[in-house]
Amino acid sequence: MEMLSILKRCNWRSSQNGKCVVAILRAMSEGPVNDTQKKPEHYDIIIGGGGLVGTTLAVALAKNKTLADKRILLLEGAPPFRGFDVTKPYSNRVSAINKKTVELFESIGIWERITNARVKHIKQMQVWESNSDALIQFQHDHFAEDVACIVENDLILDAVYTELKNSAPNVEVRNKSQIMEVRLPLGKGQSEIKLRSDEKFSCELVIGADGANSLVRKEMNVDVFSIDYKRMGLVATLEVSEAGDNSVAWQRFIPTGPVALLPLSEKYTSLVWSTTIEHAKFLKDAPPDEFITKLNEAFCKEYQKNDFIVKAVNGLNSLMGRSGGNMRQYPPRVHSVLEGSRATFPLGFLHASSYVCSGAALVGDAAHRLHPLAGQGVNLGFSDICLLVETLADGAYSGAKLGDKHYLLKYEQKALAKNVPMLIGVHGLHTLYSTTLSPVVLLRSLGLQLTHNIPQIKNIFMKRAMVSRFEYPDDRSDEHIVKPVSNHHIMSKTEAKG
Repeated sequence: MEMLSILKRCNWRSSQNGKCVVAILRAMSEGPVNDTQKKPEHYDIIIGGGGLVGTTLAVALAKNKTLADKRILLLEGAPPFRGFDVTKPYSNRVSAINKKTVELFESIGIWERITNARVKHIKQMQVWESNSDALIQFQHDHFAEDVACIVENDLILDAVYTELKNSAPNVEVRNKSQIMEVRLPLGKGQSEIKLRSDEKFSCELVIGADGANSLVRKEMNVDVFSIDYKRMGLVATLEVSEAGDNSVAWQRFIPTGPVALLPLSEKYTSLVWSTTIEHAKFLKDAPPDEFITKLNEAFCKEYQKNDFIVKAVNGLNSLMGRSGGNMRQYPPRVHSVLEGSRATFPLGFLHASSYVCSGAALVGDAAHRLHPLAGQGVNLGFSDICLLVETLADGAYSGAKLGDKHYLLKYEQKALAKNVPMLIGVHGLHTLYSTTLSPVVLLRSLGLQLTHNIPQIKNIFMKRAMVSRFEYPDDRSDEHIVKPVSNHHIMSKTEAKG
């Protein structure tokens, strides 16, 4: 088009035709304007990462009345989600969601779809020691709600993607879109994102929901504290016998780490076993019969106990009026493991020093990651969603820009108040239960038993886990812990960008 306009202006009989030739040649050499030279397509919000947290965030933003007019782009590196088939065996990737998360799912219209498929309501939970007789039990009749609900991750994704398709016209999902570069504004400008395909986008706010190796977080130039636990988690789907309604979650702390059973149905249960790297690899590759034997032993084997610690726990029970000791229950026996369901993943701790900067915010594993022993990792991510959407809506209502750091800091303050106590608590539990030193075993056994014997303390723990109000202060691809240089490592801003 540019060359045609030059031709029309040229007077070929004039002395200027030499200049016209030069202009034509220059236009031909420059060629047509291609996509990479175009102005980046603009969105109000771009979410990096289409896992559990990223997709749920997209729906929550779209369903918020104040933010419903915002144009949102969800970028996911994986191919389009293939959907959930309820006729297929249970997946080995499940989440124990709390009441707060259920309320979030209800508010965005996906909980009914999930419950119509399959979900397991946990009525009781028992946690006990192997090095002493200490235990704690939580029961449904102690509380107004279930202890937790176990849901397959793919079922959550299916419900969220269906809701995006049916009820979120302002959200565009792009699969096979790998983010290669993020440029954040120094002041009040716009954020820019470049994909591996060389496509470019601009936005008022980019949200990193892209996991523990978050590219958005690295560009934010924040310090990251990470710990490699040098442990692995093993997951599997199991078939159990004589389980009744199978509504009890079990967790036992054995010398190599915690092992837990999370019910999926009357017949099936999900396993999460935290152990050493070598032991996890052995369990993953062991013949099914040998694996099942080792697993049943983990819950029933009598490990060596310290007589002094046993007497101390019994003395505490007597002092608290429980002279009969603990009424310990045992889980149903496992008699088979679903073929191909065993998988391992690394365990670690990660926390970003800041969740926000001008034009960017972090949610989920991009901001924090913790040990699965308390089952709260994904719940913290969903809590981030509630706090961030609420903060963005308040800012938009007041006329602030979406990337305004002043308002984003309000989200960070609320999220830190919620997340840090849980992160410290879970890391502390991991540390306490990673040793067999007698003084530590005594301390944790008495603490566990004291919590069990005093209903008021037990209620506090459960309310923290089941928190039922939004204002109370993940993922389709495997996300790995940021590998530290040493076992305990603070990544500098320079390292975080590298």
